[in-house]
Amino acid sequence: MERAVYDRMAQIDTRHWWYRARREILSDLIARKIALPERARILEIGCGTGHNLEMLGRFGKVDAVEIDGAARAIASKRLGRAVINASLPGLPGVESEAYDLVALLDVLEHVEDDRQALVSIAGKLQRGGRILIAVPAHPWMWSAHDRVNHHQRRYTRGRLKAVVAEAGLKLDMLSWFNSLLFPLAAGARLAGRLAGKEDGDDTLPPGPVNALLEGLFGLERYAIGRVPFPPGVSLVAIVSAS
Repeated sequence: MERAVYDRMAQIDTRHWWYRARREILSDLIARKIALPERARILEIGCGTGHNLEMLGRFGKVDAVEIDGAARAIASKRLGRAVINASLPGLPGVESEAYDLVALLDVLEHVEDDRQALVSIAGKLQRGGRILIAVPAHPWMWSAHDRVNHHQRRYTRGRLKAVVAEAGLKLDMLSWFNSLLFPLAAGARLAGRLAGKEDGDDTLPPGPVNALLEGLFGLERYAIGRVPFPPGVSLVAIVSAS
């Protein structure tokens, strides 16, 4: 990602509706769908400024990986110990067969060889471990947001299923999410494209708007993984070794 993206993330990741609601949705999904042991070991790859670390820490001891130096320094302070500097697909220096859960949250789309990245990540799992994946969906929604974040792709359901299978892994759950706000997001992307005024989509809205969007997005925590969702801005998957 560009330096400015990390800087904005550090400024808004505790307040912005998307970060706040997504953390609670993913927390509920982990609690309901992934049977973690009492002293689980958890690894977040591509943790950015560390905004997910406290949430993941509800479920066990967390380690983290981040390649950007400034973001890694912020994340290390939040974690209370050093975040690992290791890149995908190889993840050099990350312990093998060690983790009950590896979180890959809006990271896989940054990696050129996503299949090999998943193969490497699977090697970090303990027996019975899981990978939690979140990725942006719909290639037709490609915009300035994807460019400034240095995305390689946006995923279709079929593409995500295929890369999981090609990595020799088993797809335990796959769902759309951020579906309630999908019409608004899709309309904004299309309007921006037609007007030639695309932007990075990461500014903090005014307080009342921010609270409304957080509340709407957050409603999905009660249904995701329980009922089929209509198309959304993102996809979330739970993956295990086959």
